[in-house]
Amino acid sequence: MKKVAIVTAAVLALGLAACNKNNAENNAANETAVENTASTDVNAAENAGAEANADAALNAAGNAVENAGNAVDNAAAAVENK
Repeated sequence: MKKVAIVTAAVLALGLAACNKNNAENNAANETAVENTASTDVNAAENAGAEANADAALNAAGNAVENAGNAVDNAAAAVENK
């Protein structure tokens, strides 16, 4: 009966040890998840910044074209008035 109790205690101890969390592995996994999330956030911010810059450049180009068209209209009007 003593042998059964010792074996049972050993099996239970091993079972409990197997259930314990490995904090080093969990911490590494959590750190990796945080780094991946941060990297995703940075990429999204960079893409949003690039998109905003492209929009601003397109708006500026559109304004320049419109201004050039107005200048042509003004020149045509000035020629008609002379």
